[in-house]
Amino acid sequence: MILHDSETLSLSEMQLLQSSRLRDTVQKVFQHVPFYRQKLTNFTITPSDVQTIHDIHKLPFTTKKELRENYPFGLFAIPRSQITRLHASSGTSGKPTVVAYSQEDINMWSDIAARAISMAEGKKGKILHNAYGYGLFTGGLGLHYGSERLGMITIPVSGGNTDRQIQLIQDFKPSVICGTPSYVLNIADRMVDLGINPKKTSLQYGIFGAEPWSEEMRRTLEDKLAIKACDIYGLSEVIGPGVAMECHEAQDGLHVAEDHFYVEVIDPKTMEILPEGEVGELVFTSLTKQAMPIIRYRTGDIASIKRETCTCGRTTTKMSRVKGRVDDMLIIRGVNIFPSEIEHTLLQIKDLAPHYQIFVSREKNLDTVEVQVEMQAHTFLQTDSVKRQEMMKIIAQKVEYDLKSKCLIHVKASVVEPRSIPRSEGKAVRIVDRRFSHS
Repeated sequence: MILHDSETLSLSEMQLLQSSRLRDTVQKVFQHVPFYRQKLTNFTITPSDVQTIHDIHKLPFTTKKELRENYPFGLFAIPRSQITRLHASSGTSGKPTVVAYSQEDINMWSDIAARAISMAEGKKGKILHNAYGYGLFTGGLGLHYGSERLGMITIPVSGGNTDRQIQLIQDFKPSVICGTPSYVLNIADRMVDLGINPKKTSLQYGIFGAEPWSEEMRRTLEDKLAIKACDIYGLSEVIGPGVAMECHEAQDGLHVAEDHFYVEVIDPKTMEILPEGEVGELVFTSLTKQAMPIIRYRTGDIASIKRETCTCGRTTTKMSRVKGRVDDMLIIRGVNIFPSEIEHTLLQIKDLAPHYQIFVSREKNLDTVEVQVEMQAHTFLQTDSVKRQEMMKIIAQKVEYDLKSKCLIHVKASVVEPRSIPRSEGKAVRIVDRRFSHS
C-alpha cells in the first residue's frame, strides 16, 4: 500500500523537492548551529553555494566522533523550549550520541514509520506486536508511533520476557511482528521448546532490523514462522527506524524515504562518492529535521544504492541490505570479511542452527578467527552419544572447508550443543574480540 505521493515521484521531481529542502537545511544549520557554521566556514562554504541537490558534494562530512565531541546539546538547531524528546545511543564505545526531536520531527518520523510498516502489509485495524526495546533506543518508540499513525492496534511488548511474548502472540493474534531478527528467532525457538508450532500462529509478516542479517537468516525466519520477513533500516543520528524499508512484494532492496533523507555511498578510505550499484559506506543528510539536522553523516554501514521502479510501484532510491559496519569488518591475513558473510556460509549447512559467535584473537601479530556454531537440536537428539562427537567434528571440518573456499579465510570451527550460544533479547553479540584483552 502506497501512502504518499512522494513514493512515486520521478527523479526530476524528487531532485527538485530535495534541492529546496537542502537549501533550507543548510541555511538553518549555518544560522543556528555553531558547530556547522564553523565547519562550513573552515571549508569556505556559505549557504548561497548550495542551490541544488547536486551541490551536496561541496559540504563536509559529519562523523560520530564529532557528535560525541558536541555531547550533549551542542548540535541543537532550535531552543530547548521547543524540543519534545531526546534519544541516545548506548555509548558502549564512548559517550553516547544524543539526538533531539521537535514535535514536528516526531510527526514526520511517525509518518515515515507508518509508510515503512505499510510496506510489510501493515493496515488499519490489524494488530502489530512490537518486540523492539523501548527507551533511549529508537526502535521501540519509532515503530510504535508509526503503527499508531497507520491505525494499527499496537502491542508495546518491548524486548525480553520471551514466554510472555509467546503468550501474547497466541492470545492477541497479531499479523505483524517487529524486532531484531536474532531475538524473533529466539522467540520461535522457544515456541518449539514449549511444544508450540511457530508456523501455526497468526503472524504473517515480520519487520526486522537493528542488526545486519543475511538472506539465509531471512529464509530461516520465514520457514520457522511461515511469514514474509522484511528488512527495515534506521539510525538514531538520522531519525530512527523508517529511513528505509523493504516492500513485501519484491523483498529486493529497501526504499529510502528520500523526500526526507538524501543518501550517498562513499569509499570509506578515499571518501569519494561511488556510482550506483557499488558497495561502500552509507552517508545520509536529513532534509526536513528541525531540532537536530545532520549534514552528510557517515553512518559506518556498508551497502549500495540504486534507483529503479519497483514491482510495488515505488520509484524511490533503494539501498541494499546492510552488509556490515566499517568497524565490524575483520581483516584476517589480508582478507576483508564481514560477519554476515560468515553467517551466509554457516546457514547453508543443514545440520547447523542459526546461532553462532565469532571469536577474534591475535597470535604472533596476526589476527585469527574461531567460529562456534550450534548443531540443530533435532540432529543432536537423533544421534547417539557415541556417534555425536564424531559427527560434530565432521561438521566442523565442513564449516572450515566452506569458509576457506567461499570466504577465503582459514578459521577454527567448533560445533557445540544446542542452546550453548547466548541468546539475544535485543541486538545479537556476534563478535567477541579477544585481541585487546589483558586477562
